[in-house]
Amino acid sequence: MEALGINVPGLVTQIISFLVLFGVLYAFLYKPLLRILDQRSARIREGLEQAELARADAERSRSDMVKQVEEARAEGQGMISQAREAAERFREEELGKAREEIESERVRAQSSIQRERNAAIEELRSEFAGLAISAAERVVEKSLDEPTHRELINKILEEGPKVRGS
Repeated sequence: MEALGINVPGLVTQIISFLVLFGVLYAFLYKPLLRILDQRSARIREGLEQAELARADAERSRSDMVKQVEEARAEGQGMISQAREAAERFREEELGKAREEIESERVRAQSSIQRERNAAIEELRSEFAGLAISAAERVVEKSLDEPTHRELINKILEEGPKVRGS
C-alpha cells in the first residue's frame, strides 16, 4: 500500500487515535450533552404542560367567576324585588293606618258634633222653657212655682212633635 502512498502504521495509529478520541468524546461530551438536551426537553415539556394546566385553570376560574357574577346579579335582582315588595307593603300599611286615623278622627268629630248639637238643643229648651214660663206668667198674671212650670213645659215639648206630625 505504500505504492499508493498510504502509510499503514500511520493509518492504524490514526484510526486508533480516532477511536480513542471518539470514545473519550462520546463518554465525556456526547453523553452529558444528550443528558442536558433531554433535561431541557423535559423542562420544556413540563412548562408546556403547566401552561396548559394554568390555561385550563384560568378558564375554569373565569367560568366560575362568570357564574358567581350571574348568581350575584340574580341575588341582587331578588333583593331589589324584595325591597320593592317591602316598600309596597309598608306604603299600604301606612295608607291603612292613615285611613284608620282619618276614620277615627271623623267618628270623633261626628261624636263631638252630636254632643254639641245635643247641648245646644238642651240649652235652647232651657231658654225656651224660661221664655215660656215668663210668657205664661204674664198671660195668667199669676205665678206658678218653678217645678210645676218646668213639668208643664216638658210635657208641651214632648207633645210638640206629635202635634206637628199630625
